[in-house]
Amino acid sequence: MNKPFKPKITLFHCINSFNESASLSLNGANNVEIKTVRLPCSSMVKDVFLLRSFESGADGVLVLVCPEDQCRYVEGSIRAKKRVGWVQNVLDEIGLDGRRLSIRNTSSGNGATTDKILQETVAVLTDLGPNPAA
Repeated sequence: MNKPFKPKITLFHCINSFNESASLSLNGANNVEIKTVRLPCSSMVKDVFLLRSFESGADGVLVLVCPEDQCRYVEGSIRAKKRVGWVQNVLDEIGLDGRRLSIRNTSSGNGATTDKILQETVAVLTDLGPNPAA
């Protein structure tokens, strides 16, 4: 008997792009495990931390950033986007599939959008299955 797949997601987020207490309605309710990593700015997400998340057993990694024209540090979202793109290419090259990592723009006051993003992420991970490196 196979145990149902429960995706493990590591969520990196800027303090201005996500409100943890208001937006984790999916955690547990839909068989998903979410670990959050709060950052002062999304530009602080480093490629090594994204890769270590997969090494630590995450099935997927989601990076939530401010809209590009609303970043209080001007280019934080743009820098994070470049790093995520680079790591997606690395994941493709090593056979883990770059779709396991995504970056999305959102704001902390928009819980409905965040829930939709999480649902889309879970759908992609359900199609991909468990992390083969875990």
